[in-house]
Amino acid sequence: SVLSRYENQITILSDYLEEFPETDEPVWILGRQHHLNTDKSKLLLDISARLWFTYRRKFSPIGGTGPSSDAGWGCMLRCGQMMLAQALVCRHLGRDWQWEKHKKQPEEYHRILQCFLDRKDCCYSIHQMAQMGVGEGKSIGEWFGPNTVAQVLKKLALFDEWNSLAVYVSMDNTVVIEDIKKMCWSPAQSSGVAHSSAHLHRSALAQNKNTAGLCPGWKPLLLIIPLRLGINHINPVYIDAFKECFKMPQSLGALGGKPNNAYYFIGFLGNELIYLDPHTTQSFVDSEENGTVDDESFHCQQAPHRMKIMNLDPSVALGFFCKEECDFDNWCSLVQKEILKQQSLRMFELVQKHPPHWPPFIPPTKPEVTTTGAELIESTDKLFELEEEFEILSV
Repeated sequence: SVLSRYENQITILSDYLEEFPETDEPVWILGRQHHLNTDKSKLLLDISARLWFTYRRKFSPIGGTGPSSDAGWGCMLRCGQMMLAQALVCRHLGRDWQWEKHKKQPEEYHRILQCFLDRKDCCYSIHQMAQMGVGEGKSIGEWFGPNTVAQVLKKLALFDEWNSLAVYVSMDNTVVIEDIKKMCWSPAQSSGVAHSSAHLHRSALAQNKNTAGLCPGWKPLLLIIPLRLGINHINPVYIDAFKECFKMPQSLGALGGKPNNAYYFIGFLGNELIYLDPHTTQSFVDSEENGTVDDESFHCQQAPHRMKIMNLDPSVALGFFCKEECDFDNWCSLVQKEILKQQSLRMFELVQKHPPHWPPFIPPTKPEVTTTGAELIESTDKLFELEEEFEILSV
């Protein structure tokens, strides 16, 4: 606890030291341009509106006997939560939605927050992400990289019927248009979930069951592109293209940072990246009886951190959100115009057809049987099955 208080003090102090400089250069935040000389307050409001997930302590032990805090190991998971939360805000509230302290917020906002609370029955909680990571070869309490977080979000989204996202994680630095359209236009999945799934607690599913997104049509797309932009350091040839991604209206920023030290990058000023830092340990916050959440600790209300792009670890993951098919088509056009045509060494490839030497593309579905080591959740599932059988016999 002493270490946590010290970490908090350092974070707050560094925020005050990192005020934006006086400059005529524009600041880009997730597809929006701001000018410090004329609308600095709007810039700070835009940044504070992003959901900020940090280390937490005193939540229920993961898996029943695991850690009750993610301090020291959960920073990349928190960054993944922030990127996904931004996609959900864009989906339900719109990119230009603003947050103000003590102001009443729409029901959808509180429901989004509830998806990320540190409880085993919340769809994208630290509990669910850590346990799903076991299937990706990560022990609970082990640090994740950007690609692992992307794969975990992709799997968890299969159980989330309220948001009904199609999550595409690119492979081999290649985005395949044909595969994305096949996935986003695929028929709605059945709302039933296999009893044998050990990943998601039933109440987490119940919380996210609703009618939103279940009718046929384009499923909103969360596109994540894991990249390696160099060997030991970022290759300067990628810098302009990397910055260009933050200008796109579909931008969800980037996951990355330094070895074992993850940040959520939301924009840039000149050759400095602007990021939200999860390395502050706060106490667990639960929802109120009326379904609202005391949300002040989920918004960073100081000036954000900045770091030089050249200090970035080359392992990153870009994020984009396309609510409609036209948003994706527009993103493809921007990539062709702003990134691919102007780069001799491309950050990633955008191709129309599925490469013939790749395995066939099959849109992901809920797994039938998976082993995660989450014994408590497995035993709870079995308990639910016994209860259901008993109810049927009673009838």
